[in-house]
Amino acid sequence: MTELSFLCSAPTRNIPRVLSIAGSDPSGGAGIQADLKSIAANGGYGMAAITALTAQNTLGVRAVHIPPVEFLLAQLDAVADDVQLDAVKIGMLGDAVVIAAVHRWLLERKPPIVVLDPVMVSSSGARLLTSDGENALRDLVAVADVVTPNIDELAVLVGVPAAQSWEEAVEQGKALAHRTQSLVLVKGGHLEGEVCADALVDPSGTVREFESSRVSTRNTHGTGCSTSAALATIVARVGDWGIAMERVKSWLHGALESADELEVGGGHGPVNHFHHLWQQMPPSGDAFSSSVWAQTSSLREEICELFFVKALGDGTLPEQLFTYYLAQDALYLNAYSRVLARASALAPSEEEQRFWANSAHNALVVETQLHKEWLQGESGALGPVTKAYVDHLLAVSAQGSYGTLVAAVLPCFWLYAHVGEVLLAQYQEDQSTGAQITEPQPNEPQEHPYRRWLETYSDPNFAEATRQAVNIMDSAAAAGSAQERLQMRQAFADSARYERDFFAAPLTYAPACRTLNGATFPVK
Repeated sequence: MTELSFLCSAPTRNIPRVLSIAGSDPSGGAGIQADLKSIAANGGYGMAAITALTAQNTLGVRAVHIPPVEFLLAQLDAVADDVQLDAVKIGMLGDAVVIAAVHRWLLERKPPIVVLDPVMVSSSGARLLTSDGENALRDLVAVADVVTPNIDELAVLVGVPAAQSWEEAVEQGKALAHRTQSLVLVKGGHLEGEVCADALVDPSGTVREFESSRVSTRNTHGTGCSTSAALATIVARVGDWGIAMERVKSWLHGALESADELEVGGGHGPVNHFHHLWQQMPPSGDAFSSSVWAQTSSLREEICELFFVKALGDGTLPEQLFTYYLAQDALYLNAYSRVLARASALAPSEEEQRFWANSAHNALVVETQLHKEWLQGESGALGPVTKAYVDHLLAVSAQGSYGTLVAAVLPCFWLYAHVGEVLLAQYQEDQSTGAQITEPQPNEPQEHPYRRWLETYSDPNFAEATRQAVNIMDSAAAAGSAQERLQMRQAFADSARYERDFFAAPLTYAPACRTLNGATFPVK
């Protein structure tokens, strides 16, 4: 078989009619509910025949009821007698009797596309089918055009232990594809690593891989259901498995990236099926700022765990590192003030013009006073991180819209306020409990060496300015187009990463940063 095996012989349609045969999840994250969302999100018309009723939520499954198989067949026939099906997606089938009935129905009705998600192993690793059910499902794979097992289910279908590496998983996929003469989608979501790979394997052993960065979120409930339903829908539209999988991969990555925004349940919540549609809707209130802030959750944790930040907070940071940081910050603020002045020039109202003009003044005069006192007028040259950050802001200032510029400058407000608040709270707790911040000097009162920095960025006036800047960004997002909001998200995310790198830079670029006063410091 050649690369042509990735082509689908079924006719393509603008709005494919896709039938999901699966169980029901009342919490809406998996099963039929996830399938219908995935089908609609990817341009299809979804229908459903329910194989099982579950009592479950994001924390787990409490009970399962399997209706009589005769009623399932009545559902299937009722749909097929009236609607011309373009694709069928199969999920949870429950037991060997149900699997056999669906197998016979597929052979009789011969839908043009069949995508099988073999629900056999739970996310905790528990087997969900009896040995008879597993054997029946292995037979069903041969009727499917593509089967989409996770790592554990792939191992059960092949009859070997679960793969421990991507290479081993692909080899198992080749074995299954050769035995069943069906395409196999090997999924790497359960493996470790920064890259999440998937691969379509055809019966000849041809492998086509698809990669994306791994998304750090616990909200992955229904990922397998959503993937297979989306794949059935898109391949019915485009007629090519490879192209369809590329689109599924991109869509699912966005659904995972924005999953935390849904805030559904206390366990493993659902993915955000309609992320790309909701982003086109003008946000209301603080919805936009809340979503971009949520996307920096892991990055904020990284910042607070940096050696520089932790040592700054407890007062143990070597002076050489703080001096380098302040020198770079002084150079940064000089450029930042010009960017804020540009925001003032672009602002649509006098109130916003005054806000950004005052912010530019504060960056240039008020905040740099602390730097001048410490540095005694010397700041040196731009470091690599500082230069990259400044270049980013200047580029957005010259080429971006007002909303994009606001999003780009906001992390310097918001993340500094966040770090200042966290560190000051820790400092005050240490003071109240009598914890020693630094080793006291003879005949001198103990004082945190960086207290003024902590107070500057945890000052109520700075917090209020940050709130105003956040409100301005929300207003700009509501007034802008969907494309502009995407650019705003990207600008905010880029600046947030530069903020993290800026805090980490002293350990890499400060003179003699690795060993100071005989002590060795970790380089992040």
